[in-house]
Amino acid sequence: MLKNDTKLMESVIALAEELHFGRAARRLRISQPMLTKNIQDVEALIGGPLFLRDRKHVVLSDAGRSYVQYARLSLQYSERAAQAARAILQNADVPLYIGRSPYTDPFLISTLLSIELPLYPRLKIELRSQYSFDMVHDLLAGTLDFAIATEPPESPLLTMLRLAEAPFYIAMSKKDELANNPSVTLEMMAERRWILFERRLHPPLYDSILHVAEQKHVSACNIQHVTTPEEAFPFVVDGLAIALITKSSALLMARNGVTVRPLLETGLLLRTYLISRVDDDSKVAGELVRAFARKLSDVNKYKQIPLPLSA
Repeated sequence: MLKNDTKLMESVIALAEELHFGRAARRLRISQPMLTKNIQDVEALIGGPLFLRDRKHVVLSDAGRSYVQYARLSLQYSERAAQAARAILQNADVPLYIGRSPYTDPFLISTLLSIELPLYPRLKIELRSQYSFDMVHDLLAGTLDFAIATEPPESPLLTMLRLAEAPFYIAMSKKDELANNPSVTLEMMAERRWILFERRLHPPLYDSILHVAEQKHVSACNIQHVTTPEEAFPFVVDGLAIALITKSSALLMARNGVTVRPLLETGLLLRTYLISRVDDDSKVAGELVRAFARKLSDVNKYKQIPLPLSA
């Protein structure tokens, strides 16, 4: 990327965020006429206005919004490329920043971390635990190389490879009558007190649970919300409620008087995807993704961690 190209993109991004020529120029530490020239140069290059402006107002056009979105990514890629090159020259670790959903099956993470790439002996994986919506934002912003996400929102700027599909689990006291069953259905949970994750953590997933329950004419007598399985544990172990949780949470909760059973509802399955940017051409990230996919391609190698289901 040419230095002038970088300055031009920075000018458009600053004006898009400030919507004021004076403030944008001060932020960039350039004169206002220079900022105006930079904007005009970009508009001449693309053949149309990025901003709609008069003497009092500056408004980003549709073309401007599209330009800013990709300009931010381009600047992120440029900085990451420089960091990677410096790491190689200095014989330092080559970092990859990978997001992971807290709902992800631990097996997938352990498999990822077990991969060694001969061409990149100093590869260092930095894992960041985030909810799917936050990971998508960071992927598009360029601060993550790729992510392992549960039911991520779709975007034309992302590519998604399905890695796994698993049921929800119901956590209950070992003394609960539901523990006499090898699995649980929504009908068996009717008029009980449910514990669910807070909707803000994954709105579409939360809504799908209530939607399927409504379709089956099943309702809870009360719904309590938590952000972590630890918050649900005391209510479950005392038999005051049952918790709808993921497999990773089930591994944490199935202890000291609590047991879990799979929820048999075909309309409620957790799908985990490997997601990355469509335009990401990082060689090291691509090699790691391919190695990861190869390890998971053989179904016989997918040894899921057994859950303590016995009552």
